[in-house]
Amino acid sequence: MPSAVLPNSVPQVLVQREYASSFSGDPELELLLACCAHDQTRERVQYALRSAVDWERVARLAEHHGVIAQVYTAVARVDGVLLSEMLPVRQRYDRSIHQALWLTRELLRILEHLEDCGIGALPYKGPVLAQILYGNVTSRQFADLDLLVRPDDLPKIKDALAELGYEASLRLSPPEERAYVAEGYEWVFDLGEQRNLLEIQWRILPRFYAIDFDVERFFKRAVTIELCGRSVRTLCSEDLILVLCVHAAKHAWTQLSWMREIGELSQSRALDMGAVCKEAGRLGICRIVAVGFLLANSLFGVEIQKAVQEYVQRDVAVENIVHRVLTLLSQGKEFDPESVRYFRLMMDVRERCQDRARFLSRLALTPSLGEWSAISLPGWLFPMYRVVRFLRLLRRAAVGSRVSD
Repeated sequence: MPSAVLPNSVPQVLVQREYASSFSGDPELELLLACCAHDQTRERVQYALRSAVDWERVARLAEHHGVIAQVYTAVARVDGVLLSEMLPVRQRYDRSIHQALWLTRELLRILEHLEDCGIGALPYKGPVLAQILYGNVTSRQFADLDLLVRPDDLPKIKDALAELGYEASLRLSPPEERAYVAEGYEWVFDLGEQRNLLEIQWRILPRFYAIDFDVERFFKRAVTIELCGRSVRTLCSEDLILVLCVHAAKHAWTQLSWMREIGELSQSRALDMGAVCKEAGRLGICRIVAVGFLLANSLFGVEIQKAVQEYVQRDVAVENIVHRVLTLLSQGKEFDPESVRYFRLMMDVRERCQDRARFLSRLALTPSLGEWSAISLPGWLFPMYRVVRFLRLLRRAAVGSRVSD
């Protein structure tokens, strides 16, 4: 990242001012932020409870933002809050615990079977991230499992998972499947009535986002952690924080848990910020990383690293994007991920012209399910789907309608 110096107090003052103006007047959201604060104290949560709150809305917001565990455990320590009042939060918390324990057991079952089949896999969210950040799989809310695999292992993964009862939710013709593997990033699997339970990923993002992580390097730098008495390999801290940052950016930073997790991991003594900045520069995602860190500061009071402060001084777009995100969060709004507005944001978060150009060209010429379902072409004409994609996007852009991904 660039080397201009920014005094430590500057970004904190700027962002905290936005925070105060954005969230005052919403007691339920203020309570969530107090419960999730990096320096969370009982007094801070009590202060957030100075006004009456709608506990049903607190529960809905906490579940939506993936912080039900943090909200329940923080409020439960406060004197004067009746358990009967916070029953909606407690009920969702109990469900979150049961789901976390079941999914953790399922993850270990899957990893053991894949290992027996000679297939390497790196879990990196779900219970693994909960263990890394909090030391307890029930302290993080999650509803599915994510496994990163090598692309060369994809042909045998379906068969291996079928032996465990998993079935791919997406059914494609052979040409469509080859194109999907080349341009996409994940297979989603169901287990009986449990839909979208497992995501097998060979990229972190679809190729058109033009953020080309090296999966093989992920495997080479992987570390081992203990998960419920089992040794499990996962991403090293430097790779993990970059992955968390681009994942949050892909979803326009609309869930509080993503920024909180970025903030918590950024404070790890094991994190080599020099290596993080170097890899972010190579990938062209310095702006994305800076936005994630600045949001973690503004929302949860996480200290901003010097390297990020220096970058913010040079890149004025960062604070503009942070302001846009905070405004949407305060209004309870989200970007439509198929809208022109969303893809403009994805352009704005890239600092290099060549990355924006690659994003646009790949977006315009990468066919997807929309094109394959819109028109049926024989196998020998399959490359023409790129033309179909381009024409469909032109038509939608011309009428200001939604853009498919």
